[in-house]
Amino acid sequence: MGNLPDWLRISIFGLTQLVILIGLVGLVVPIFPGILVIWLATLGYGIVTGFTPWAIFFFVVITLLMIAGTTVDNIMMGAGARKGGASWLTIGVALLAGVIGTLLLPPFGGLIGAPLGILILELWRTRELKKAWQALIGMAAGWGLSVFIRLGIGAVMMALWWLWVWLG
Repeated sequence: MGNLPDWLRISIFGLTQLVILIGLVGLVVPIFPGILVIWLATLGYGIVTGFTPWAIFFFVVITLLMIAGTTVDNIMMGAGARKGGASWLTIGVALLAGVIGTLLLPPFGGLIGAPLGILILELWRTRELKKAWQALIGMAAGWGLSVFIRLGIGAVMMALWWLWVWLG
């Protein structure tokens, strides 16, 4: 990026930082793909400024973090539901219901499908509303914990991008 005029270099940096911050703030919104937004911002920065060896290294690490960040919700919600007493079958079906719900009724279908799947299947399996409710509460607690994990991952992604810019 050294051959670009200062105003353009600063503008590219500022725009990328703004998009990353939007992604970071968006991590607390269930339907907003904040981790993906952060990753796309760094991809755009790399395309515009070029991929030096350092840039490639940092982009690969950022990509691995993006993959981890996009799966942590499902892992934590499943673990929470399991801790709340849900069966593995219920967790799998609820995950599938969330994916199908997202595809059929974006962006809220997944937010409705997965919890409803947990509640209905656990109620059917145990025949006890209290146990089904415990599984749902466990899933919600897992999702809540995943918000903090995703915020941490997003902050690390931003810090790695800063290193990329500095070493670039």
